[in-house]
Amino acid sequence: MFTLDVNMPEVNSMLFTHGKGAGDVGIWHKRVGHVNLQRLKLMEKQNFVGGLPKFGIEKVMSEVCEACQLGKQVRHPFLAQTTHVSSKPLEMIHTNVWTTKTKSIGGCKYNVTFIDDHTRKVWVYLMKHKGEVFQHFLNFKTMVEKENGVNIKCLRSDGRGEYFTNEFNEYLKEHGIRRKYSCSYFPQQNGVAERKNKHIAEIARAMFNEKNLPNHFWAEAVTIIVYIMNQTPRAAVHGMTPEEKITCKKPNVSHLRVLDCIAYVHVSDEKRLKLDPKAEKCIFIGYSLEQKRYRCFNPCIRKLQVSRDVVFDEMVSWYSPLKVAEDGEVRNGDVSSNVEQESQLINGPQESSISGSNSTPWKGKLRSSNIVHDSSQTSSRNPHVADESSDLEKSVVEESRIPSVTTLGVRMVKKVLKTPDDNSGV
Repeated sequence: MFTLDVNMPEVNSMLFTHGKGAGDVGIWHKRVGHVNLQRLKLMEKQNFVGGLPKFGIEKVMSEVCEACQLGKQVRHPFLAQTTHVSSKPLEMIHTNVWTTKTKSIGGCKYNVTFIDDHTRKVWVYLMKHKGEVFQHFLNFKTMVEKENGVNIKCLRSDGRGEYFTNEFNEYLKEHGIRRKYSCSYFPQQNGVAERKNKHIAEIARAMFNEKNLPNHFWAEAVTIIVYIMNQTPRAAVHGMTPEEKITCKKPNVSHLRVLDCIAYVHVSDEKRLKLDPKAEKCIFIGYSLEQKRYRCFNPCIRKLQVSRDVVFDEMVSWYSPLKVAEDGEVRNGDVSSNVEQESQLINGPQESSISGSNSTPWKGKLRSSNIVHDSSQTSSRNPHVADESSDLEKSVVEESRIPSVTTLGVRMVKKVLKTPDDNSGV
């Protein structure tokens, strides 16, 4: 009798070939295309296939399959929501920078948000450059610590460079503020601030689509959205709004208005003459945080008005498209269903052939025939249009025979026709 060492590689391989040995689970894992252990045991338990040996409950893969790690590895799952909320205000501040390619009216392309983990109140600051984050943090820290009588203890952000400047690092160390930041390519670790920025962008997109608002008003929209968020309940704050949570006062929302609605701003007696209009037509773009006033913008003169004497028309938008109704009246939101197909409404030339340049685009109806231009200007612009100018003269002469045509060229042709020729009396 001879003792057979099953741990020898050659012997173990022969046992695997016949489905024997302690490594049955491992070898069948490879035979069935690196299927996971749960599915392999399910195949054996439910008898889905034949020829599969009985592994037993105690049979598990003791070694990590390197091929599976290289070919099928995925990220570890994140919790659906964070259950931990700070017990006091300013124990943890979440922050993140939001970027857009469109410049605002004031020339800003970024904004930075600060969110209190306990109350979920949001503060937003507009920026022209990312390097302004540290200065805005200093202003924010001074304001909230004075208002609440407590100090900021922890700052959570992502790992971007604007939060890791030398002066930022030194300031946090000097004031004993702990820093927590997410790993690269893992925005989920800064989920509170990331989700808040996503929520703000979604609401802004809805407002812009409703009122056809140009994108350069994004800064005003973000400011209004953050202001509204602090006045409405949040999921992480039960039974009250963030504003009430931090100030212990229930907010009043009776002054809220629709973004981009028409706002008629009163003009005081000192700024107008007796027969001048008593109101200025603007669009509503926000609320003043320093005064109990509304912020309105006049797109015609690009001027900001801050006033408390404002009358709103919230059903009308400045940028809504004007459409023609069936009776020919121009209305907001009505679709034209009776338009003449023989004529078309176009934006005419930017320059007039008679009076020179004109800033107001010409709009009018064109006949189905060819468009007539001034031959003198055409020849001056392009010297190779001699043949076209002769055709143009013919068309003008033809139009002179139509009684309804009274253009300048037709009047000149009629005058020439009425004037007798110099050689006619000879």
